[in-house]
Amino acid sequence: MAQDLLSVEGLETAYGQSQVLFGVSLRIAEGQVATLLGRNGMGKTTTVRSIMGMTAAKSGKIHFAGRLLTGLPSYRIAQAGIGLVPEGRQIFPNLTVRENLLATAANRRHAKDPWTLEKIFELLVNLRERQNHYGNQLSGGEQQMLAIGRALMTNPRLLILDEATEGLAPLIRVEIYRSIERLKAAGLAILVIDKDVKTLIRVADLHYMLEKGRVVWSGSSVELAANEDVQHRYLGV
Repeated sequence: MAQDLLSVEGLETAYGQSQVLFGVSLRIAEGQVATLLGRNGMGKTTTVRSIMGMTAAKSGKIHFAGRLLTGLPSYRIAQAGIGLVPEGRQIFPNLTVRENLLATAANRRHAKDPWTLEKIFELLVNLRERQNHYGNQLSGGEQQMLAIGRALMTNPRLLILDEATEGLAPLIRVEIYRSIERLKAAGLAILVIDKDVKTLIRVADLHYMLEKGRVVWSGSSVELAANEDVQHRYLGV
């Protein structure tokens, strides 16, 4: 069995007096693609924010590559090897595509074949011809591709995509999922939040279903595809 890269155990998070997560646990192995599924407001983004140290957890433990991350500031967690493509993209609007990518470039783990501008442009081909355009001149799909490229330029061991294709045109969604499949084939571990269950079943290995801040179901793509009751109950599909 592959060793866990990310391990989340008993995670509980609150905003003030309002608790959002109740004992969330999940595991992602090296090279594995996992998903967080659930309707809006069920705690998916809060789980990501807790993993990244953006929202402090009340209790629970988060380990990454054998290192305890709980309580560390966000920049230390990013430096440990987790790249985040946040909900809303949050690219730098007044920097060019090229500048956005170079702003985050780092190879702290001394990867033998690190991400470069050329490799990003090979993976996300739309960005090549837009490399001198400013972030606020890009379409929503181009901004999402830029956010993915920016995260990859940190040379992460785990890539997290929060709302990977929300609000994007169908052709752009296909392109982004094609990129995710290429990253998976290259051995990158990925955690995806999205609503395209049919595509996620094809692309991902493992799924975690959240309902009111709790993991109510987990299983493989084969198990999820065969369990239409779970899909209807927790996803409304």
